[in-house]
Amino acid sequence: MDRDFIARNQIVERYLSGRLPLKGATDFERFCKDNPQVLDELGLPERVNAGLRLLEASGKPEPWQDKTSQRFWTRPQFVLGLAGAVVLLSASVAFMASAVSSRNQKITRLEQQTAERPLNPATSTRVIRLVPSHEAASNTPAVVIGGDPTELVDFKIDETRSAYKTFRITIDRIDQGRVAILHNLVKDSNGHLRVALNSSALGPGNYQLTIEGLSWRGDPEPDSWVTIGILAAKR
Repeated sequence: MDRDFIARNQIVERYLSGRLPLKGATDFERFCKDNPQVLDELGLPERVNAGLRLLEASGKPEPWQDKTSQRFWTRPQFVLGLAGAVVLLSASVAFMASAVSSRNQKITRLEQQTAERPLNPATSTRVIRLVPSHEAASNTPAVVIGGDPTELVDFKIDETRSAYKTFRITIDRIDQGRVAILHNLVKDSNGHLRVALNSSALGPGNYQLTIEGLSWRGDPEPDSWVTIGILAAKR
């Protein structure tokens, strides 16, 4: 086998297409091994590079790459699944952002209403003892105040069962938003927390008082809950 024989019998084309008999392929490989410069003369590197460029353009793996080991992120199923997950995540984030924004606006509006609400003068004072639940919060009010006439209500929240001495009380209007936070309340000698409230200070509705004990580090820890109801007062 020589250069003329290779060119005349289209050995390169037949070898690349797999149409060369086994003996001819073996002879051609042996000849190339003994004469490597012939590969450049035959333009074989350019042909191989052209073939690899076609494979890359078509998205197919190289012949020596096992199809089962193809990178998973190049598979259409993975790309489609990733795109769907991105769309779903974007929608979830947008929904959560909208919900948080709506809640913050509602809280701000309630706080503004509370700050701007004019108070009716209290014509009487009433002392009410409240026994909070140490198990769980409830939407059912333990007592209802307000209406007419306006009164000053002195709540005595019984915390004799609690080991804490200092507390924080968070007041939330149920299903609407936060109204106030009372810091560093201390039990009196009878084990009561005292909170005085003008019955016209808050709008009508049910209010949940979350009572947290303050640890020696000042960290709030859940202690008990009590719910009060407020009736609308005439203006």
